[in-house]
Formats: sequence, C-alpha cells, structure tokens
Amino acid sequence: MRGPGDKRARSTGARGPTGAALLFLGLLLVAPVLALIRVVPGASLDLLLGGTAAIWIITALLYWTDKRAAQSGAWRTPEILLHTCELLGGWPAAFLAQRIWRHKTAKLGYQNGFWLIVTVHQLLAADVLLDGRMSRGLGSELRQLFS
Repeated sequence: MRGPGDKRARSTGARGPTGAALLFLGLLLVAPVLALIRVVPGASLDLLLGGTAAIWIITALLYWTDKRAAQSGAWRTPEILLHTCELLGGWPAAFLAQRIWRHKTAKLGYQNGFWLIVTVHQLLAADVLLDGRMSRGLGSELRQLFS
C-alpha cells in the first residue's frame, strides 16, 4: 500500500497553481492593470477585457497544445510564438499554464526569456504610472553617453 509521501502515489495529471503562485501573479498584475487603465481611459471596457481575454486564451491554448505535443512526440509550437504571445500581453496566462500543466518550467533558457518579458511589462507599466519619467531619464542619459 502506498502512503501520501510515496512519489508513486502522486497524480501525474495537471495541478493547479498554489495560493502563493496566485498571490504572486496578482501582485505582478497590479502595475500593468493600473497602467492600462491610465493609458486607455476612454476605451470601452468590453473591448479592453475582450482583447485581454483573447490573448490569454490563445496563449493558454498554445501552451496546452505544446504540452500535448511534447508528450506524444508530435510537432511542437515554436518557442518564439509562445514568447510573442507573452510579449503581446499573454504572460499572465503563460504563468498559469506553466504551473497547471507543468510545462516549460525546467527549461532555464525559456524561463529567462519569459521572466525578461514579465520584467519588460513591469517596467513599461511603471514608466506609464510615473508619467514617462523613467524613459525620459534614460533618453537623457543615453544622449549624454553618446555626445
């Protein structure tokens, strides 16, 4: 008989993200959501939510199909396509998909690219919330450096 600590007793199926992972994702979403609201104040909420939902669904489906392909030895989704969807705003769905399907979590090169994309989103959101002070400061630093 297998006990709860026995690795063979654990499920090999999908697991949901932990509470800590969901809290972390929530914290990562604060600045981008506030920046998006600030940048697109006159936009229709339906359009904004629809576009966000669409890229999240597409990203999650690409992760799911890539996971299934990896298990069966079929044609894989190119990593550049996954990263492009993340860059277009699908990174929260990718974050969840990685934890739900345990996919792309052990590949260090992929994770480096993923977290770079998340960092870019955080920095862009911070710059929007700071009225562009970060990008203006960077621009003046670069002008001084190259003049």
